[in-house]
Amino acid sequence: MPEILVVSPIHQDGLARLRAEPGFTLIPPSEVSPASLPGLLARAEGIIVRGTRVDDALLDQAPRLRFVCRHGVGYDSVDVPALSARGITLAITPEANAASVAEHALMLMLALSRQVVHCNAGVRRGDWVVPSSSPTQDLAGATVLLLGFGRIGTRVARLCAAFGMRVLVHDPFIPANTIRGLGYEPAPDLPAALAQAAIVSLHCPSNAATRGMVNAAFLAAMRPGALLVNTARGTLVDEAALEAALRSGHLAGAGLDVVAVEPMTAAIPLLSLDTVVVTPHVAASTAQGLRRMALASAENTVQFFAGTLAPDCIVNPEAAGTA
Repeated sequence: MPEILVVSPIHQDGLARLRAEPGFTLIPPSEVSPASLPGLLARAEGIIVRGTRVDDALLDQAPRLRFVCRHGVGYDSVDVPALSARGITLAITPEANAASVAEHALMLMLALSRQVVHCNAGVRRGDWVVPSSSPTQDLAGATVLLLGFGRIGTRVARLCAAFGMRVLVHDPFIPANTIRGLGYEPAPDLPAALAQAAIVSLHCPSNAATRGMVNAAFLAAMRPGALLVNTARGTLVDEAALEAALRSGHLAGAGLDVVAVEPMTAAIPLLSLDTVVVTPHVAASTAQGLRRMALASAENTVQFFAGTLAPDCIVNPEAAGTA
């Protein structure tokens, strides 16, 4: 009878799914505290985590552990090689939050293009002014460049197209004819695409090839007055270079749901710029998104122990051969 530890609070429907599964013992987050965690880890064969760091220090306390599920898609906080070396499978919930994050990306595009935060602050100061000229911009007719065309990027493309935008896609792992067949324009020449786009939106993972990719050279290649949107990972962006590009006026604004160091415990320089809109990594965390991620985490766990877990949920298939 596998014991499943849910380390942090998740939607009640996910907990209910685990409770309802015959042969499972659920250790709910209500039982987890700093004092109790080592003992609970010693019992657990499976764990569901949100932001918990899963590394050798944690794994040393979990000798029975066979399965880790990330409540979400990113796994920056998980030491994947350490799991694989111990034969522990890591899974994610790849479809559960895609629609929520895509909507958030579009929301940031709209907020920046229409200067919603600035207008709202003005009204609250008593400035009710309809200008004769405006710095705000329509999305319709604008060119957007999407970096990454996976589960989220494809959804963002559909939303942008519905707003009448021209959609360029740069993703070296997706065939150009696939992008073209879906009605978008492949953009294999990244500098040329950056020079055209009014908005650049990031939808790629953070890894050795992408960390810091949005650097001074990348930003200099962007069209003057363009906007940058990041709902992927903060480590994709050199924040000092982004701040410089915004302060110089080369970029008109940035919408960020993620920053390089999370959680943010002290204000970063970007927060001093009124051309920046920041949300605290909540793109996936709508009421519906949280429920879907909890249910998917529970279902992944049940399927793993039944031997039926879908391969596209598994991050480290090599772990199966190392146990």
